[in-house]
Amino acid sequence: MNNSPGWASPGSAPSDEPDRGDRDQPDTTPAPDDRTGEEAAPPPQWSKQQPPAGTWSPPAGVPGPRGRATAGHGGGGPVPGGQVPGGPPWGGGWAPLPPAAKPGVIPLRPLGVGEILDGALSTLRAHWRPVVGISLVIAVVAQTAITLVTGLWFPENGRTPVLSGESTEEVIRAFRDLGKTLLGSGITSLIGLLATIFATGLLTMIVSRAVLGRPVTAGEAWRDARPQLPRLCGLLFLLTLLLTAVILVCTLPGGIIVAVGSAPAGFALGSLGLLAGGALAVWLWVRFSLAPPALMLEKQGVLAAMRRSAKLVRGSWWRILGIQLLMYVIVGVVAFLVQIPVTLIAFILDGDTLLNWVSGTAEATGWTFLTLLGLGAVISSALTFPLSAGVTALLYMDQRIRRESLDIELAHAAGLTDYDTPSPTPHVPGQTTEGN
Repeated sequence: MNNSPGWASPGSAPSDEPDRGDRDQPDTTPAPDDRTGEEAAPPPQWSKQQPPAGTWSPPAGVPGPRGRATAGHGGGGPVPGGQVPGGPPWGGGWAPLPPAAKPGVIPLRPLGVGEILDGALSTLRAHWRPVVGISLVIAVVAQTAITLVTGLWFPENGRTPVLSGESTEEVIRAFRDLGKTLLGSGITSLIGLLATIFATGLLTMIVSRAVLGRPVTAGEAWRDARPQLPRLCGLLFLLTLLLTAVILVCTLPGGIIVAVGSAPAGFALGSLGLLAGGALAVWLWVRFSLAPPALMLEKQGVLAAMRRSAKLVRGSWWRILGIQLLMYVIVGVVAFLVQIPVTLIAFILDGDTLLNWVSGTAEATGWTFLTLLGLGAVISSALTFPLSAGVTALLYMDQRIRRESLDIELAHAAGLTDYDTPSPTPHVPGQTTEGN
């Protein structure tokens, strides 16, 4: 038995030596006639259910879904048409599989990394009006909150804490400035993460239509998503609480030691706790990253969607992490390219210089500077939200295709009632080829 993905051994012959018959019986093999090899009758050792010349299809009654081997006959010689039963044609190499059906932005089979990214971009191109409209609304709300938090509560957020001396008071002051900067960055990053998850939930409805090749408007996407929005908000709250609690618990010992007076030791222990908490938070984030599309498309509850995500991610954690990291690298590059000219304009209008900002000698952040940065972030978010949401939604569908043969349901939903396209990998429920 061969466990290689997308391959199964063909049916075996009744005898390991197909040329050997009963030597005590008279030879009943018909003499060759003037007809071609393709028209000649098959030898008696072969199955009577042979495909027509030049083709290869499963005999009647032998199922052949999902690209598995369907040869139900034996024999070691070539069949009519120059093929070995269940094996490669003359010349070596397996014949290429026919292309999978593609009613929308992705082919209905297990997806590669490039196909997932291309599907997200194709969704943006095909449905740019509803996608950009929803992304703009979410980006404006999120960036307004980030600008207000930065300007009101953390006016010096982003400045480098300066350590100008070696006294204990200066060390403690520098650590407090660093902690304040990290807290401000953490709050703004959390707002951005929540906005991304919320955009993923709403844009998933558009991606699901794009996979089927159906048109969709922003109003239709909103009507489909509206019943699940309270649960989506509950999911956001629970994930935020969980990730924050993990990081706080891991950094709490270091904070206690700093409070009792041993700042260097507390800072060192807090740094280790922050690293451990960050690693655990990343593990949980990947584990529950497919919860928003599961909640929106399967109409799940909050806890059920989290359990569903954990089940789909199990066995594919590293693959999903890699694809998500690649997506965030692309998102970061796009945001960086958009923010460069906006940041330069903000520095010019705010009357400060980049050198002063880097050295930590710049004045408190002005509203002109923050507003321009927020405008650039809105533009970049309108472009990056569809990418991140599309990748997450397509990852969810890809995992279900690999584990649950979702492609058959999608084909039927798209109107392909006779769908039986072979795929390059077998679909075994609950089994995957990636390691955790």
